[in-house]
Amino acid sequence: MASLFPKVFAFQGSVHEQPIVEIDSDLGYSGWMEPPSPDGLPHLEVIERPSAFDDWAGLLALLQESFAFMEGRIDPPSSLHSFDAAKLAAKAGEEELVLAFLDGRLVGCLFAAERDGALYLGKIAVRPELQGLGIARRMFALAEAYARARGLKTLELQARIELTENHRTFTALGFEKVGVGSHAGFTRPTDVNFRKTLAP
Repeated sequence: MASLFPKVFAFQGSVHEQPIVEIDSDLGYSGWMEPPSPDGLPHLEVIERPSAFDDWAGLLALLQESFAFMEGRIDPPSSLHSFDAAKLAAKAGEEELVLAFLDGRLVGCLFAAERDGALYLGKIAVRPELQGLGIARRMFALAEAYARARGLKTLELQARIELTENHRTFTALGFEKVGVGSHAGFTRPTDVNFRKTLAP
């Protein structure tokens, strides 16, 4: 199956200050890749999942590590508790999966799926020790390029109502709060809905 991601173009990153080169979707995947660094600084790739990727246990471990801070703070608990490696692989077969690698190590991910004319983003994760370096911003930019290629005009996501630090992060990435929602069995809001309208 041909990649649905477009060719996407470079922008300046924050893991280190080298230009980023385009990866052509004709090669079977697309995204941003920083060129090899002559001074030994980290090498970052943010790409659509390569067809050969099969480290579902590693992806699950990344998500579990990144979501651990939610334990005891959110109610109900994260749906990640219901996932195993096989369920993640099945989810990736139904949705788009963006992966971030730093020096070849899996350090970030997000899932993306078209819903009601928007691109919905979920299971967004960056390893805790690498948060704040711009990795999530790059993953979001690749998802945005995908949405534009499909003619979608908005990105949407949800954040648990208790996780106000996540609300600030999504706001900094250009999202606006557009409402709240509740999980089944709850009479109070449990989620905040965010939306980013893409400029023409």
